[in-house]
Amino acid sequence: MKAIEIIKPGEIAIVERPIPECKENEVLIKVKAAGICGSDAHIYHGKNAFATYPRVVGHEFAGEIVKVGSQVKNLQVGDGVAVDPVSSCGHCYACRIGRHNVCKSLSVIGVHRDGGYREYVAVDAGSAHKLPKNISWEIAAMIEPYTIAAQVMDRGRLTADDTVLICGAGPIGLILLQAVKMTGARVAIMDIIDTRLNMAKEMAADLVINSKTSDMITEMMAFTNNEGASLILEATGNINVLETCIQKIAAPAGRVVVLGFSTELVKIPQVAIMSKELEIIGTRLNNNKFPQVIEWFAKGLVQPEKILTHTFKFEEVEKAFDFMDKNPADVCKIGLTF
Repeated sequence: MKAIEIIKPGEIAIVERPIPECKENEVLIKVKAAGICGSDAHIYHGKNAFATYPRVVGHEFAGEIVKVGSQVKNLQVGDGVAVDPVSSCGHCYACRIGRHNVCKSLSVIGVHRDGGYREYVAVDAGSAHKLPKNISWEIAAMIEPYTIAAQVMDRGRLTADDTVLICGAGPIGLILLQAVKMTGARVAIMDIIDTRLNMAKEMAADLVINSKTSDMITEMMAFTNNEGASLILEATGNINVLETCIQKIAAPAGRVVVLGFSTELVKIPQVAIMSKELEIIGTRLNNNKFPQVIEWFAKGLVQPEKILTHTFKFEEVEKAFDFMDKNPADVCKIGLTF
């Protein structure tokens, strides 16, 4: 079979690999479509501290089951599935309290082990989630990034009464916007790229802020009647944005959910957190959110087709990465078809 392998940072090739064996508790999937995530690009460019090389990347993918292990009962050949890339040990503290997505021995397909950018993948049957017939392969490959939004909503305890600020209108920011709007909450979103903010307007953002040309603090205070945002979702990874949100924009008793993962030190006075009883909440990957998001897709509650802006054949993956790097204002999400 053909597989897309990042041999070392900056070097990618399509190589021949044997079709994986299907163990008794696994299913063998013929990959139909995959998404390119920012983290895939980081691995390609050598900017992901968790990745090792050579590596077949890809943690957003969907396909058709072509073989079923002897112990698998709830899936069969011909089923379409989306794959949860998160695996855990099952016995560390995080796993024992039901938060396996931050397992001490966390393993993610496409980062710590070979992923979905290949023609066939064998995965544990528990990671394969059956798809309804009304979801195309290209759209099904986008289920994983929407599970990030479901996790964020859970971690941030989002309600319809919240006034939300989303920092960053890239793919994840726009996916967050769709998920938040689904609940009826008022939401503002900031970025520095007008084309992304225009997409946010089309997705019914109540306020868009270009922080290069407008003062984000002034805009948010006007938007919230000087109360501040009750829930902030920080998806830029920019420490200056995070510092501003905590010190200047978060409402008393507010929550700040941190998606970005810069390794730079953040400077925040303790009093900024203590005086408002702020909650600073981390979020990572997803914790069993695939069934919930598949239901969103099946019922048309979100619009993944608005996020998927470009599609390439998997043989054109190098061209796709290059296009993504050179056209940040035009690209939201790129899909690969197999």
